[in-house]
Amino acid sequence: MNRRPRTVSCPTCGRSVPWSAENRWRPFCSERCRLIDLGAWLDGGRAIAGEAAPDGTPMEDAAADAEGSGPPGH
Repeated sequence: MNRRPRTVSCPTCGRSVPWSAENRWRPFCSERCRLIDLGAWLDGGRAIAGEAAPDGTPMEDAAADAEGSGPPGH
């Protein structure tokens, strides 16, 4: 039984791409599209929705404060 692999759209360019182990760049169609996406994350063009940390506060401290388990005196 030889089934065709499922196809998905490349998140960068929209090209139809097979979702299989042979596609080393999945879900992208190429290394170029993968790097374009990575660049968008690194320069802030993409982000996961959520509350931003106050300026100058490390993310770990902001998460601990939000949970109410921050260091004493904060």
